[in-house]
Amino acid sequence: MADRPSSRLLLAVMIAIILPAAPVFAQSSAAEGQKLAFDRSKGNCLSCHNIKGGDLPGTIGPALKDIKSKYPDRSDLVAILNDETLRNPQTAMPPFGRNHILTKQEIDAIVDFLRTL
Repeated sequence: MADRPSSRLLLAVMIAIILPAAPVFAQSSAAEGQKLAFDRSKGNCLSCHNIKGGDLPGTIGPALKDIKSKYPDRSDLVAILNDETLRNPQTAMPPFGRNHILTKQEIDAIVDFLRTL
């Protein structure tokens, strides 16, 4: 029983250390997502979409702006990047997840970035 207070203290210290780091992780994830979205050999979002800060945007897809208000549920964006053909069989959007073009972590990072637009 004497060990319990020290265990609780250790847990409280660990939580205090981890919690402030969460926003930094989200920012770094969004920055990584932007790199992937703009990378012509990975996400290649600019080949079809106009994205603020991107060079030589395409016009096939809609401009990517106000994303968080258009898609308040993060899982909708994940689904679109994973395989939009499930929702829209006629889409020109590549199934990045289904075809293993992007990993789950890369899709998550791109979604974090898109939600900043």
